[in-house]
Amino acid sequence: MTAVVPLRWRVRAAFAAVVIPPLLRLVSFGKLASWLGGPVSVPAVGDGVHDASLAGWVDSLLRRLPGPWRHTCLKRAAVLYHLLRKAGRPVELWIGVRRDGDRAGAIAAHAWLVRDGVPYLEPEPSVPPTHTVIARFPEGAASAR
Repeated sequence: MTAVVPLRWRVRAAFAAVVIPPLLRLVSFGKLASWLGGPVSVPAVGDGVHDASLAGWVDSLLRRLPGPWRHTCLKRAAVLYHLLRKAGRPVELWIGVRRDGDRAGAIAAHAWLVRDGVPYLEPEPSVPPTHTVIARFPEGAASAR
């Protein structure tokens, strides 16, 4: 059974899920990631949220929203990166690519969160290891794969 996401975090998640995805098309990702990540916040006492429950809430929101908000791994990772760092979690956002074996010359990309050097809250944990990391946020993050 997953924990209930507190109202305060549901409101934050809804706001982030509405604002961040369109910004992915309007602002360079480097600038947006520095704004989204910022320093890891120190959460207020009693302001805790269960990370997996929050991820499920964000997934549910993004799957229900239309058009530019529609769920993708990048939108999910960007929204959760912002929320979890505000919740005091030292997560990183990684982006990777791999050759797509289904189409000659095609490349597949994926974005995911990392905590303590391993994929975090990843719906498909077998996917990130198949990608070559091309970007990590915050930039200069110390984790290595």
